[in-house]
Amino acid sequence: MGTVHARALDPMPMHGPELGVQADDIDLPEPEQEAKQEVLENKDIVVQRVHVDGLGRTKEDLLTYEIADVFKARNLIDVMKKSHEARQKLLRLGIFRKVEVVIDTSQGVDALPNGLDVTFEVKELRRMTGSYNTMVGNNEGSMVLGLKLPNIFGRAEKVTFQFSYGTKETSYGLSFFKPQPGHFERNFSINAYKVTGQFPWSSLRETDRGISTEVSFPIWWTNHTLKWEGVWRELGCLARTASFAVREESGHSLKSSLSHAMVIDTRNSSILPRKGALLKINQELAGYTGGDVSYLKEDFEIQLNRRLPFDSILSTSFWGGMLLPIGEKPTSIADRFYLGGPTSVRGFSMYSIGPQSEGDYLGGEAYWAGGVHMYTPLPFRPGRGGFGDLFRTHFFLNAGNLCNLNYGEGPRAHLKKLAECIRWSYGAGIVLRLGNIARLELNYCIPMGVQSGDRICDGVQFGAGIRFL
Repeated sequence: MGTVHARALDPMPMHGPELGVQADDIDLPEPEQEAKQEVLENKDIVVQRVHVDGLGRTKEDLLTYEIADVFKARNLIDVMKKSHEARQKLLRLGIFRKVEVVIDTSQGVDALPNGLDVTFEVKELRRMTGSYNTMVGNNEGSMVLGLKLPNIFGRAEKVTFQFSYGTKETSYGLSFFKPQPGHFERNFSINAYKVTGQFPWSSLRETDRGISTEVSFPIWWTNHTLKWEGVWRELGCLARTASFAVREESGHSLKSSLSHAMVIDTRNSSILPRKGALLKINQELAGYTGGDVSYLKEDFEIQLNRRLPFDSILSTSFWGGMLLPIGEKPTSIADRFYLGGPTSVRGFSMYSIGPQSEGDYLGGEAYWAGGVHMYTPLPFRPGRGGFGDLFRTHFFLNAGNLCNLNYGEGPRAHLKKLAECIRWSYGAGIVLRLGNIARLELNYCIPMGVQSGDRICDGVQFGAGIRFL
């Protein structure tokens, strides 16, 4: 919670070093103050003033929304609680390095007997900050260098430049971010970027140069993002041995698309949740706003997590999606779905399920995948209460399918095709949670339902990432 100081008050019967009042912060009561202390401890109070000390380039009207609830407090405990909540909101803005809270009795000729003053002592971030870190994606890693200009106009705006060099992808981009005052979840951003990626399972190299704008906002318990993206794509062969189907896809294209994402997330962690649920739905329409790529793309993700006895966790997940071409032009290899690997259907090589040509995987226009997982503590609980709690024993059953559909047929034919040639696998292993950054899996996998052209990983398989089936 940080430090909350309450002066000229007797200690309150609370637990925890942050909510309780420290002995050094208590002024010895004078005889004439006894009545005032009695009022503060046993009766309602009034927050008369809220101060913010230490502001430089930050505009005061931005902070008014974040600290307004402090005035609604009606007793000392409520003041401390709402002050803590206001402190969290101020830190969430990303413009302060440090925020401390001081609660004191009101002073001056207009001070009420039960009046309190709350002071937020802040320290702003420097005008320019840099960062260096590593990131883990879906079975890939990257080094990231960043340069940030926080609070550039005084209302929590942010300009960020980021360069990333990874095992399969290199990118750099410039972005501008602005939240709505008083509603940080409602924000607007503009991005310009260049991304070069290598996809060895398809013998494909892709370079994207584009711009995008995003608007994010909550509605009730859901979070929504509206996005427009314009991107110039260049596809090429990664190797001389690339198949003719991949060579045929090579060249330039211009994509302009509108997309919408809705998320409901009640999980306690996105990396290795113990409870809660996730629902994510994405829609993308390309070609309506220009460009030479036209399609409608829908996909979703569902995850449910439940605690079981003996500190075990049961997790179920289901993914699905469909890509519908608009017009006579077929879909591009860069827009299709891919399936298989240690982060989706385990026991198969990375993205090595479904249509392929001469060993190059071309992706599919429809897919589904599901999984059931059981996570338990390590046998005999070594390192319990410490480093050992980052490890979990993992038992799983995965299944899925990826294919192309004939859209002249009806929904019943589509479902029948998706139900044919199901790939599935089962196995067990160990999971390591790396904080809230990523997770690592080392599993022994037994693939089943293998079809001609699929690549399997029968035996030990290692996976690293942030999104797992």
